[in-house]
Amino acid sequence: MAVEKTERLAVLIDADNTQPAIIEGLLAEVAKYGTANVKRIYGDWTTTALRGWKEVLLEFSIQPIQQFGYTKGKNATDSAMIIDAMDLLYTGKFQGFCIVSSDSDFTKLASRIRESGLTVYGFGEKKTPGPFVSACDKFIYTEVLRLKLNENEPIARKSMAELKQDTRLVRLLRNAVEASSDESGWAHLATTGGNIAKQSPEFDPRNYGYIRLGELLEATKLFDFDERVLGNGQSRAIYVRDKRKKG
Repeated sequence: MAVEKTERLAVLIDADNTQPAIIEGLLAEVAKYGTANVKRIYGDWTTTALRGWKEVLLEFSIQPIQQFGYTKGKNATDSAMIIDAMDLLYTGKFQGFCIVSSDSDFTKLASRIRESGLTVYGFGEKKTPGPFVSACDKFIYTEVLRLKLNENEPIARKSMAELKQDTRLVRLLRNAVEASSDESGWAHLATTGGNIAKQSPEFDPRNYGYIRLGELLEATKLFDFDERVLGNGQSRAIYVRDKRKKG
């Protein structure tokens, strides 16, 4: 039986840089990491640009925060989100923050929250600048959340050849298995996943069309697998090993 996540999370959404089509998938993803005790979305609600968001706020119990654009060309929404985030941080009531935006202006905020020992989950489009992605403990691309909602639109899986041609991916996977392995070269799959997250916050097997890490590793044909029975025989664990270590 799955263990319910009890971490208290604050979800802060930049309406100017996020599409309402992701909201259902977003909140489902957030639920994997904890409970969204605060859900706020920031923007100028007097304009028609955010009309799509207005239709989903009540349904998903998201609190809209009004922020007028006082100066043309300046994003007042970012400042309001940052101020609120710091206020929430100082309450000491949360274990993590979910920052939903593709804007690099939140890079320093993410770093500051992590300095306080809290976890930062970032959500944004693939155009999100690298510094903001790297400042988060984990970063999820919202394109994945959109695909998840539309069951009639298949997620394009990368083929074995395509995966092997991605040298950065191959290096990341091999390094993570190596860092997690014992003397015989075998690494616990869950430990490997944690190691990958530390190296690359934006890594997600869904970005390559695979639901789970094990499926992605198997698709590369670069690793051996071993399913082991643990303890009293009631649980099992998957171990992986770089095929180059065989023999």
